Amino acid sequence: MDNNRSQSFEISRVFAAPREIIFKTWTENEHFAKWWGPNGSTLEIVKMDARTGGEFLGYQTSPDGNLVMWRKFVYQEVVEPEKVAYIQSFSDEQGNTVRAPFSTSWPLEILNIITLEDNEGETLLKLKGYPVHASAEEHASYNSMAPMLQRDLEGAFDKLADYLAL
Repeated sequence: MDNNRSQSFEISRVFAAPREIIFKTWTENEHFAKWWGPNGSTLEIVKMDARTGGEFLGYQTSPDGNLVMWRKFVYQEVVEPEKVAYIQSFSDEQGNTVRAPFSTSWPLEILNIITLEDNEGETLLKLKGYPVHASAEEHASYNSMAPMLQRDLEGAFDKLADYLAL
């Protein structure tokens, strides 16, 4: 079991929409595909079954079209409209877990926990992530890339805010 949970990544953001809407943007493919991923990237969803025990499989394409990265989520806990927890991994087209294309020391599995709190018609979203079943080297790799995670998630959350404004 993972004994280094203290090394986690956390980000919060307030969105000008009720949490029921924000929850749907995380759990319904027609919404999720419109905003998930770093700025300029696109997401194609092959499968999205956002319920406890369900799975997501999809791939992101870089802005220049030269890099395609498959991702899978295994949903650990989905509680409408307040929580989505999933283990995220890089994968192949069949959903088999693979190493990240950018690092041989990136953790194979990362647990992300999203909580949504009602804030007078707006929603406070908190995302906490940390490696699971990871070696010390994988934890160090994850921690060293925290600035990149921050930038990519801020970009994705900017895309979500823009999507909500439509």
